[in-house]
Amino acid sequence: MDLPTKKFTVTRADLVRYAGASGDFNPIHWSERFATKVGLPGVIAHGMLTMALVGRAVTEWAGAPDAVVDYSVRFSRPVPVPDDETGTEIEVSAEVKSTTDEGHTVLAITAVCAGEKVLSQARATVRTTRLGK
Repeated sequence: MDLPTKKFTVTRADLVRYAGASGDFNPIHWSERFATKVGLPGVIAHGMLTMALVGRAVTEWAGAPDAVVDYSVRFSRPVPVPDDETGTEIEVSAEVKSTTDEGHTVLAITAVCAGEKVLSQARATVRTTRLGK
């Protein structure tokens, strides 16, 4: 069973807000000059911001934040964020892979930005009877 796709927009303003909330002021998240100097395609979103947005999708599918039993990802590609009003979009989808002995549902998650997978081995285990609603 595939779950409904969730889409999240990330703008440079979001990066500023996240930096303030997290304390992560690494210049790769705000300086085009610095980001390209270190070999990145430009300013990129914080990995933990990307993970949080994907986590939001999981909690929406599960029906509540406390329904998430386990959640893990590996970062595979950066999420470039252009310096414009529209930003970039992260598209999150999931497929039900199995059910645990406890009756929890295991999800295989895919997160894509600009046609590229940005996470690998993204999985969540949720307890819910409202999955996908």
